[in-house]
Amino acid sequence: MSDSPAQISEAVERPEPKPASRGGFSGLLQRSEVARGYTLISPTLLFLTLGIVIPFIILVTMSLWTAQGFGFDMTPTTANYEAAWNQPLYGALLGRSLWISGWATVATVVLSYPMAYYVAFHVHRNKMLWIVLMTLPFWTSYLLRVFAWKVVLGYEGVINSALMSAGLIRAPLEFLLYSPNAVVITLAHAWAAFAILPLYVSLEKIDRSLLEAATDLGDGPVARFFRVTFPLSLPGVIAASLLIFIPTTGDYITPALLGGPDGLMIGNLIQLQFGPVNNWPMGATLAIILMLCIAAIAGIFMVTTKIVKDRIL
Repeated sequence: MSDSPAQISEAVERPEPKPASRGGFSGLLQRSEVARGYTLISPTLLFLTLGIVIPFIILVTMSLWTAQGFGFDMTPTTANYEAAWNQPLYGALLGRSLWISGWATVATVVLSYPMAYYVAFHVHRNKMLWIVLMTLPFWTSYLLRVFAWKVVLGYEGVINSALMSAGLIRAPLEFLLYSPNAVVITLAHAWAAFAILPLYVSLEKIDRSLLEAATDLGDGPVARFFRVTFPLSLPGVIAASLLIFIPTTGDYITPALLGGPDGLMIGNLIQLQFGPVNNWPMGATLAIILMLCIAAIAGIFMVTTKIVKDRIL
C-alpha cells in the first residue's frame, strides 16, 4: 500500500534524530579530536615520560649527595655544584665539548644538505634505494666506524700513506689523529644519517610550484635557493642540528679513541666519575650541568632560528 502525499511530506520535513550524546570519557573522545590523539599516544607518552623523569630524579638526588669511600653521604648539599663551579678543569672540558660538538654539527649539516637536496630534487626513480644507501653506514657498529677512522687518520693510515707516496709530505701529519680535528671529522661522518633524513623530508615537502613561481619572477638558481628553498627547509635544518648537537656533546667513545689529551670532552670526565674515580655524586652533578647547558643552547638556537625565519618569510 503506497503512502499518501501528506505522509510523504511529513516524512521529508521530519528532522533526523540526533545521535545520543555520551557522557564521561567516551563522550570526551567523541567530541574532542585532541583527546583522541592523546589517548592514542598515551602508552608511548607514558613510557617516555617515565624513562626521562625517573632517571632525572635519580640524577638530581644523587648530585646532592657526597662520596665517602665506597659509599655515599646522603645529607643534601650543594658541595658538588660548588666544586664544579670552582674547578677550572670542569669548565674547560665543558667549553671544549660544546665547541667540538658545535663544529661537528655545522660540518655534518653542511655536508649532508647537498646529499639530501640531490635526492629530493634530482632523483626521480628508486628514491627508496637512495634512502637505504644513505643509512648504509648505520648497518655497522658505531665502534667499528670509529676504529675505521682511526685507520684512515693514523700516522700510517690511508691519508698519510697516500700523501707520502705522492711525495707531498715527508713526515705524517700529526694533527689528523689524536686531536679535536679527528673528533670533529669522525662525529660528522658517524652522525651523518641523522642529518640527511630530516633534511631530505623537509626538502621533499617543498611545493614545487613555489620554485616555478620564483623562476617566472626572474630568480636564478642561486637566488631561488636562498629566497625559497633554504628558508622552507629550515625546519629540517633545525631538527638535524639538534639531533647532532645533543648526543655528540655527551659522546665519550670518539674522544677516548681519537681525541688524545687535547680532544677529551666532558663525557670522558663523567665516565671516569662513574668508573675508576667512583665518585657517582660528582658524575651526576656534571651530567646535570651538561643537560642544563644543552637545554639552554638548544632553546637559544630555536628562538634565534624562529626570529630569522620570520624575518625571511
